[in-house]
Amino acid sequence: MYDVTDRRTNHETATDLLTPPFATKVAILLRDDLAAWQRMNVTAFLASGIAAANPELVSEPYRDGDDGTYLPLLGMPVLVFEGGARELANARNRAVSRGLRPAIYTQEMFSTGYDAANRAATAGVPAEELDLVGLAVHGPKNGVDKILKGAHLHP
Repeated sequence: MYDVTDRRTNHETATDLLTPPFATKVAILLRDDLAAWQRMNVTAFLASGIAAANPELVSEPYRDGDDGTYLPLLGMPVLVFEGGARELANARNRAVSRGLRPAIYTQEMFSTGYDAANRAATAGVPAEELDLVGLAVHGPKNGVDKILKGAHLHP
């Protein structure tokens, strides 16, 4: 599996990972037939998976001019793509073959109401049979581009 810390030299810090030009990319791929509320929901869930698995990509807390504090965010752009069911399946296969662990969201997860039920919805389904509606991945820019081959930027 790709570990972003492997790319650091002795003088690099986590802050360097969040300063352009970025050596890595975060991308989310959504199935093109989702309703607007589903696209937003799936995007939020998948982005949280990337943040949870890659804490080095999370910035420092935000402050306003009155010294109010706010939660930190992912510290790099997140590109959102769309494609059909075939593009999602291909992207999952490519990510896994490149040693990247994607975040996934399946059609069945829309009918659950909580995290354990979401995980149960995927647990008994072979990888090739997952009804994917969303996938997120973080890795080297060129690798992520190859994983998303056939998808296009979300309008």
